[in-house]
Amino acid sequence: MGYSYKGSLSFGLVYIPIRLQRCVQPSEIGFNLLDRKTLSRVRYKKTCVDCGGRELAQEDIVKAYEYEKDKYVLFEEADFEKIKSEKDKNITIERFVDLADIDPIYYDTPYFVVPTGAENAYALLLRAMEEENKVGIAKTVLGTKESLIAVRARNGAMCLNTLFFHEELQKNPAKDISVRPSEKEMEIAKLIIRNMSGDFEPQNYKDEYRARLMKAIEDKIAGRELAAPKEQFHRVNDLMDALRMTLDKSGKTDKKDEPAKTEKPVRKAPAKKGAAARQFD
Repeated sequence: MGYSYKGSLSFGLVYIPIRLQRCVQPSEIGFNLLDRKTLSRVRYKKTCVDCGGRELAQEDIVKAYEYEKDKYVLFEEADFEKIKSEKDKNITIERFVDLADIDPIYYDTPYFVVPTGAENAYALLLRAMEEENKVGIAKTVLGTKESLIAVRARNGAMCLNTLFFHEELQKNPAKDISVRPSEKEMEIAKLIIRNMSGDFEPQNYKDEYRARLMKAIEDKIAGRELAAPKEQFHRVNDLMDALRMTLDKSGKTDKKDEPAKTEKPVRKAPAKKGAAARQFD
């Protein structure tokens, strides 16, 4: 896998030349787009609006900023490099923070930090962060965008995550919900969470849909009909019923911890002449 960035990482006056390599290789299955009638490939052309639809080569295309309607300033790749300061070209740690202080919502793309020299300084920073349980916070320009960055130790290796800036986060549309669950519902929900708690073991989670998709591709090639999964999803409309059924399925329930069932009120039926009154639910 090719590297995504080559530059340096520094804290104080300590300078470490590095390159970044992505931690993750998505395992997506690629599909081509075809014309339904002819099965010909669909192509996307870059064309000039004011040139009669003339197709453009990559070298004919330049980036531009529209500052007024139909008025642009052009930017060549060299222009972006010119406005970078020395700090923009390197990753300079400005502060060390606790890992728990960073809300996971800020995390974007993970990279491995690979030293291309100064291995002693690299090993020193890695071990010091690991033993202090600290994360280095920095900023740098990757491409044409400044990125907030977290540098951390993970299982004896140095990793880097780009972070979203605070102003990039969107307002939560569910924030103003004011519904309060009942004490009984909370009691059962907490018990379910305790029953279902355990260690996070990522190796136990597989991309099952991808496996089914590959099987569907093989079936299509062989001319077989696709079969829908036989799983059944049960939807329960009553919240308390859904909680109790989930609690039963989660197992490990200690009877002394289980909330007592709420008894339904007992009503008396109208007494019939010559007969005892009956009670019913």
